[in-house]
Amino acid sequence: MRYNAQEPNPEKMDKLSKKISSTLKTLRQEHGWSLDMASKKTGVSKAMLGQIERGESSPTIATLWKIVTGFNVSFSTFVDAPSSDARAQIHHDSDFNQIHPQDDKILIMPVFAYDKILKFEMFIIELLPGCEHLSASHQKGVIEHVVMVSGEAEILVDGKWRTLKEKEGIRFNADQAHGYRNRSKVSAILHNVIHYSTLSS
Repeated sequence: MRYNAQEPNPEKMDKLSKKISSTLKTLRQEHGWSLDMASKKTGVSKAMLGQIERGESSPTIATLWKIVTGFNVSFSTFVDAPSSDARAQIHHDSDFNQIHPQDDKILIMPVFAYDKILKFEMFIIELLPGCEHLSASHQKGVIEHVVMVSGEAEILVDGKWRTLKEKEGIRFNADQAHGYRNRSKVSAILHNVIHYSTLSS
């Protein structure tokens, strides 16, 4: 199975930006946090959080993960994802999300939204040639399971880049800095299952 990257869809990116904006505002209100408090909890500036809430700016994947970690929720909370009890689904190239124009070499497709009972979510990720995506630590207890479907990529774990070839997998604690990169000339497709052992709901 191989997916081909499409040109960014402005309408789709705008829809995703609105979803992120409304979710951030709702979560902040539910927590009773001011923008100052949300900034302290997430490590994202007050100005940036305000811009995201007002829909004036969309966060990069790295920034969105900081927000996810600060609010202690799942990543799929902020992106449209299929129901976690879906039995069968057909995915197309257009199902991939480009979160932010800056993230032009990494595309994400939600497969299963966060399951409150099993405490996991699943994505298909396409790393375009030349992609290098670095991620700060996620919340404590988050574990990522990565399986390479096609192509070859490198995963940064414990400060070392480890090559992952087709049909190989790796599992690691994601509550540490980690990363993904594709130094080949073809796209690399991987499945990413994220387990949140500490989320209560």
